[in-house]
Amino acid sequence: MRRIVTTDKKPEFEFLTSRQFTAWMHEQHLSLVLTTYQVGKLFFLGTQPNGRLEIFNRTFNRSMGLHATPDTLYMSTLYQLWRFENSLPAGQVHEGYDRVYVPQVAWTTGDIDIHDIGVDGSGRPVFVNTLFGCLATVSESHSFEPLWRPPFLSKLAAEDRCHLNGLAFVEGSARYVTSVSQSDVADGWRDARLDGGAVTDVMKNEVVLEGLSMPHSPRWYRDRLWLLDSGNGWLGYVDLDAGRFEKVSFCPGYARGLVFFGDYAIIGLSKPRENKTFSGLRLDLELTGRHAEPRCGLLIVDLRTGDAVHWLRITGMIGELYDVAVLPGVRRPMAIGLKTDEIRRVLSIAPGAADAGNTAANSEQAC
Repeated sequence: MRRIVTTDKKPEFEFLTSRQFTAWMHEQHLSLVLTTYQVGKLFFLGTQPNGRLEIFNRTFNRSMGLHATPDTLYMSTLYQLWRFENSLPAGQVHEGYDRVYVPQVAWTTGDIDIHDIGVDGSGRPVFVNTLFGCLATVSESHSFEPLWRPPFLSKLAAEDRCHLNGLAFVEGSARYVTSVSQSDVADGWRDARLDGGAVTDVMKNEVVLEGLSMPHSPRWYRDRLWLLDSGNGWLGYVDLDAGRFEKVSFCPGYARGLVFFGDYAIIGLSKPRENKTFSGLRLDLELTGRHAEPRCGLLIVDLRTGDAVHWLRITGMIGELYDVAVLPGVRRPMAIGLKTDEIRRVLSIAPGAADAGNTAANSEQAC
């Protein structure tokens, strides 16, 4: 299936899918959310009533980390953390869409380069503050409130020393993080791209795995810690007892963004940038040996076999994605943006005392 998104002048980007990609989404009763900081887009992938792929996008400056539930969406941007809420009551639709996400809250954090985002058991957003190399949460009066920093960092400093990037929650608590290095000097992570990557246990405050290449997107799923060994090109899981990374499936692109649903892993892929940061990685050798070119898009891997069963490719001006999230039970989502007039006309009333009072009064009159 092919879908072209255009402007008035020329095509901007094109979505290509495997033959059964949209059917798989429909069968699983889910929609997907993607971010790309490269062109500042938030994408929603859903299905239309005729079975065709629905692509809806909004523009936000440097869209990156995601955390999603069917009714709430968190997303980091250049200098803010946004929370969107679905404005539709259960069972209602708006112009064919079964979710309408409205940007309700924005915390101004400054440009601290927020990567992965999660929500803890108390409902508090927790995110990776990559610039300062720590886990943090929002503050009502400051840019952020630091919660934890890796044991190999001597202080909080706006220097992106180790390039902390990924965050995995276990039973409602931040538990594992990934970093490109254990460097304790400004921008030191760039010198450790090939094998300096590490996984740190937040609770134990110790490194539990080393030797990775630019790891991303740790996720706890079915009692295993999964992650993307991005510089080497693999999806796999961590044998925590042996301190070893177990490969499961090769990713034909720079893998970043990972979410699970049922027996499937959904992986974001990017084309490596032509600069020093992404050059010379073992991923290049793997692709050459497989006679393949790096791609941008999604890869759907069956965890039972390790096979890539479905895919989506993005061509044109988009070559990089950051994150991917799943919306279970959602067919066709959309969001309200900040650049059009429609945000003025999205109105909803929260249930409150006045509404309850009117209901009581009406009941008395009915009696």
